[in-house]
Amino acid sequence: MPYETLITSDELQPNLDNPDWAVVDCRFSLKDTNQGRRLYEHSHIPGALYAHLDEDLSGPIVAGQTGRHPLPDVETFARTLSNWGIDDRVQVVAYDDMGGSIAARLWWMVRWMGHTAVAVLDGSWAGWQAGQYPVQSTATARPAREFSARPRPGMAVDGTDVLAMRQNPDYRLFDARNAGRFRGENETIDPVGGHIPGAISAPFADNLDARGYFRSSAALRSHFDRIVEGIPAEQAIFYCGSGVTAAHSVLAMTHAGLDGAKLYVGSWSEWIARPETRHLVATDE
Repeated sequence: MPYETLITSDELQPNLDNPDWAVVDCRFSLKDTNQGRRLYEHSHIPGALYAHLDEDLSGPIVAGQTGRHPLPDVETFARTLSNWGIDDRVQVVAYDDMGGSIAARLWWMVRWMGHTAVAVLDGSWAGWQAGQYPVQSTATARPAREFSARPRPGMAVDGTDVLAMRQNPDYRLFDARNAGRFRGENETIDPVGGHIPGAISAPFADNLDARGYFRSSAALRSHFDRIVEGIPAEQAIFYCGSGVTAAHSVLAMTHAGLDGAKLYVGSWSEWIARPETRHLVATDE
């Protein structure tokens, strides 16, 4: 059976030499966008490829229209996956060093392209190291394969959708950033602080335990059942600063058996850039 949400280090390790498995290192820092690549070059899981958030997992930024990390178009990302040696037979495993908060972006994107055999390494790079699993420093190249995209556009919503849904009682809009940024306090990334009016603060960090592992599926189910207040998973929408860490909560909901939550890819950075929404800012609880 394919892994479709999370995978443990014990489950990954025996498959490192399997040509039908592709491991992707997603380490990245907003403060130093080349840091992840340097860390990869120093040490990574054997056989892992490197995915750069800005270069591989995002498309071109358009002023006044997109957020900081818009999606690449389907054809471009299909070529990226093909060049990484990923096709319908491949189990994809993504990891980072931030509790899965960057790796979840790749997880979501691969599913968005119609491929469900993709999982995030639970415990991340720190857990792999703590378990004394093998590492390597040499870069890896996989033979190219032909990825066949089957896009699932219904997984994402845009600013126009959110503008309509945020006032509909049948939907819930969740902000996955920390509570301080939700309140507009200590905003150091985007030029405007605050949140989308009507949104509920639900930091993605609440999906993890004190060790940086995902909480159990039962604990996550209880957490999301409480905050979604009985609405179907398909009517829950998550956003963050630029559509990256919000995917972590979509992953956590899916792992809890609540599949179908939507991602507002443009997120806060798009909301405050679009002329029709940039004036709609709240700083209350």
